[in-house]
Amino acid sequence: MDPREGAQTLCCHASAESSGGGAAAGKGAEMRGSGGNAGSLEPAPASGEVDMLGDSHAHVEHQPELHRPNSKAGVPFGSLDSASAVTSTVKGPGIPVLRSQSAHPLDPLTPTEIAVAIATVRAAGATPEVRDGMRFVEVVLNEPDKNVVALADAYFFPPYQPTLYRPKAKGGAMYPLQLPPRQARLVVYNKRTNETSIWVVELSEVHATARGGHHRGKVFSSVNVPDVQPPMDAMEYAECEALVKEYPPFVEAMKKRGIEDMDLVMVDPWCVGYYGEEDSPSRRLGRPLIFCRTESDCPLENGYARPVEGIHVLVDMRHMQVIEFEDRNFVPLPPPDPLRNYTAASSRGGVDRTDIKPLLITQPEGPSFRVNGYAVEWQKWNFRVGFTPREGLVIHTVAYDDGSRGRRSVAHRLSFVEMVVPYGDPHDPHYRKNAFDAGEDGLGRNAHSLKRGCDCLGHIKYFDAHFTNFLGGVETIENCVCMHEEDHGILWKHQDWRTGMTEVRRSRRLTVSFFCTVANYEYGFFWHFYQDGHIEAEVKLTGILSLGALKADENRRQGTVIAPGLYAPVHQHFFVARLDMSVDCNPGERLNQVVEVNMKVEDPGPENPHNNAFYAEETLLSSELHAQRDCNALTHRHWIVRNTRTFNRTGQLTGYKLMPGRNCLPLAGPDAKFLRRAAFLNHNLWVTEYKRDECFPGGEFPNQNPRVGEGLPTWVKQDRKLEETDVVLWYVFGVTHVPRLEDWPVMPVEHVGFKLLPHGFFNCSPAVDVPPSEATIAEDGIKEAPAKGVGPTDSIQPTLLSKLITITISSGFRPLASEMMPAIHECCNCNL
Repeated sequence: MDPREGAQTLCCHASAESSGGGAAAGKGAEMRGSGGNAGSLEPAPASGEVDMLGDSHAHVEHQPELHRPNSKAGVPFGSLDSASAVTSTVKGPGIPVLRSQSAHPLDPLTPTEIAVAIATVRAAGATPEVRDGMRFVEVVLNEPDKNVVALADAYFFPPYQPTLYRPKAKGGAMYPLQLPPRQARLVVYNKRTNETSIWVVELSEVHATARGGHHRGKVFSSVNVPDVQPPMDAMEYAECEALVKEYPPFVEAMKKRGIEDMDLVMVDPWCVGYYGEEDSPSRRLGRPLIFCRTESDCPLENGYARPVEGIHVLVDMRHMQVIEFEDRNFVPLPPPDPLRNYTAASSRGGVDRTDIKPLLITQPEGPSFRVNGYAVEWQKWNFRVGFTPREGLVIHTVAYDDGSRGRRSVAHRLSFVEMVVPYGDPHDPHYRKNAFDAGEDGLGRNAHSLKRGCDCLGHIKYFDAHFTNFLGGVETIENCVCMHEEDHGILWKHQDWRTGMTEVRRSRRLTVSFFCTVANYEYGFFWHFYQDGHIEAEVKLTGILSLGALKADENRRQGTVIAPGLYAPVHQHFFVARLDMSVDCNPGERLNQVVEVNMKVEDPGPENPHNNAFYAEETLLSSELHAQRDCNALTHRHWIVRNTRTFNRTGQLTGYKLMPGRNCLPLAGPDAKFLRRAAFLNHNLWVTEYKRDECFPGGEFPNQNPRVGEGLPTWVKQDRKLEETDVVLWYVFGVTHVPRLEDWPVMPVEHVGFKLLPHGFFNCSPAVDVPPSEATIAEDGIKEAPAKGVGPTDSIQPTLLSKLITITISSGFRPLASEMMPAIHECCNCNL
């Protein structure tokens, strides 16, 4: 077996295949409820408890001891101390349900856990030289099996999963009697040996009341991954910039361009991609782009406004040596652009607007959401917030509380797993600008610390993010994830033209987001939850264009001239959302399928005599190769994830619809070099059967990856069946950016994304119960308040009633009109 395959099985969000959890007992065609006491804060009993305590116990992979009662102590193996016992007990011989961790299994690693994991791996190094060469690229939670998450939600962190389900057959997979220890997954690069390894460390929590309070770690597994280069680190980038700026030939090349002060020079190291054997992962390489500030040394100066063309630099990032240098083509620096800066007027010599009045957003009674650790409840939605250095924000275990039907699952895990930005200029160095911003750099590790009143408004809940740096220190980005409520205009409205009565509701959404900076560009990633049961994924693109310099008489059709001697190449931004769906599934069930819907025009004939008929045609995506699909706006193409066993009141299968927004495909030939590593961009939708080691569409290590089509294009060759299983949707969406002058000096936000809409999931609109509201004027301004009860005649429009009476009289119904007259006079104070 390829060692890389063995390494992949330790994916950071690995979960056991659903067959590892107990499936629900056979379901018929009737609608299912979730059972249990939804919303209760007490652990609910699980069906199958007696089976759990019986003699036949299945084993969770790698952790068989967690399933066997300890005959002496009366508790399962692995328990650290009696303090880990939970107050509730399972049915049977009085064996307590235990947990070995106080954190939920999906909570991101704490700073202490990260430090313990790093210390454990470092101590496991075979020699002092090996330990000294260790560089820590990534330390994340090794996400547990899905059945462990279900156990945690059922017994230890209620009320989210009120019921566990009895296995279908005797001897089937069981749930353990305690939570297994949390695990950390580490990607370690050894600078001395140029080797990459993946470690899994088991983290044990020793409770303060019993042992003095500390964590300890144990190496669970480790494996070397050959022929890869892990993502670059900010520390490497800083060292590379200092190296290049001190390199004598580079200093001379800058002098030729009139630059003596190296403090004005900006060196942005970029990964080299893979264009041939010279880029192989046997060396860790960086290919910098060079920019230069003007004569000003002001930190507010936009240095990207003067790109340095014609200088070729290749850096060995492992040894920090310049291994190739050439001043290939002298291009004068663009003259300073008077419109280059974007900071406040006082710092750029401009004038800011003065006609903007304050806009206040207040919630005097606080927000409508509730947060317990990383668990979020908002109206009928509930989910958990996660964060990784690579993906950034992760949304776990999304579900909707549907009244008597209980908590209904929508998705197990939602995240953005890759981002590719290919440029369309064939000239050097722009043809090499094909960044994998998630896989080569990390969206999460480049996240911002957000500011109240600037990035988010209203009553805000912030979540911090914790990372390792390259040397193994622990760093924290405070206020990294922002969560708040937003008014979103009209939710629904109708006016009865006969009575004049109007019902209107305002929409409110819960937004969870983060922002990151990758070199010159900024990206905001947003998940919006709405009151009508739909979810919107949105990416906001802003920041500074990646520019090139032109000679005085030069022009290029692959870009837009922004200023004299300055142009912006055309390029594309692609994002890959990984949607691990679980529509109406109980823990352990594999009961989803995906259908494609296209609108079809009815053929002329007896069934379409007026030639106006059209209808929705559904096609089951039966296998992975069949499920490679592209968007088609002409047929209103969309896809529905359905539960194959659950029906709504009209007998249709319940589902959630993936509704594309605007989209595009790569504008490159089939032999484009970047498509070797990014073949997943060739389709807008991929569907795979869930597998724990299939996490990233281009493989885990796209940096300098020599393997063609690694990831999604390779996985789907298995052509696994999708008629009824645990499905994962990979939605690829993007924008083609033809730069405008209005994108300079800083690009206004551009929006792109998609929606997950309930499709037959509910029996009617889930937003019909949103209460009315009215605007009331208070001393501190206008605020939204609940509407008071309104009688039927209070909102009747006089003019409309007058018309109705006139119509009634003219139609010969004078007795009826006479009866209505007193009410008209009393309500409208008018004369007819």
